[in-house]
Amino acid sequence: MNKLGLVVGVLEDDPDMAALVGQWLEESGYAVRLFRNATEFRRRQGTEAIDLLVLDWMLPDSTGIEVIGTIRSSANGKLPVVFLTARDAEDDIVRGLASGGDDYVVKPPKRRELLARLGAVLRRHGSDTEAGAGDTVELAPYLVDSKRRKVSIDGREIDLTQREFDLANFLFRRHGRIVSRDALLENVWNLSAAVSTRTVDTHVSRLRKKLDLNGENGWRLAAIYQHGYRLEQV
Repeated sequence: MNKLGLVVGVLEDDPDMAALVGQWLEESGYAVRLFRNATEFRRRQGTEAIDLLVLDWMLPDSTGIEVIGTIRSSANGKLPVVFLTARDAEDDIVRGLASGGDDYVVKPPKRRELLARLGAVLRRHGSDTEAGAGDTVELAPYLVDSKRRKVSIDGREIDLTQREFDLANFLFRRHGRIVSRDALLENVWNLSAAVSTRTVDTHVSRLRKKLDLNGENGWRLAAIYQHGYRLEQV
C-alpha cells in the first residue's frame, strides 16, 4: 500500500536483490516500480513517474554512470538517485557521487540504513517520508494545507473542488519533478493508467488558471512533452 504517496524506482538486474529491496520499500509504505535493465527504464520513464531511483552500477546493457548521465541531461534531471552497488572502492564511490548521485550504498544493503538514506534524500528534495507528516507545503506565495484541504495565495483561499485540491496537493509536494499523467491517474483518481488521460489534462488546465500557475506568481505548471507535468519555479 502506498501510504506515503511516494514512488521509488529500482533499476536492478538481480531479481533476488530487486525483490528484497522492493519488499522493504513496500513494507515501509512506498509504491515500487522495478526495472530490469537500462533499456526498460528509458522506455518506461516517460510514462511512469517516480520520486526517487535506486540504481545499480553494473547492468546488462549499460552502466549506472551512463544511466544517471542520461537522467541529468533529460527533462527529469532533478530526479533523486541513490546508487546501490557492489562496487565499494573509494574511487567508485567518489565517481558515483560526482556523476550526480545523491547518495551511495554498498551491497549487501542493511534494511534500516538503506531506508534511512532514501528517506533523507527524499527530505532534501522536499518530499515527506512519514505518513501524516508535513500537513502543509509552503512555496511562497502558495500555501497548501492538507489537513484543512485548502490552498491559499498570499493568505487568500482559492475555491477548489475536492479533485482539484488532491491534484494540487500531489503536484506541490513534488515541485521541481516531472509527474506523469499515469501517475496522476493512479494517485489522484485511483484509476488504471490504461484509462484515457484527457481528464487529467482538463483538470490540470483548470488548476493552472485557478491558481495562476503561469509564472506570474513565481511558479509555473508546465507541460513536459511526452512526460507529463512539472510544477517549477520561474
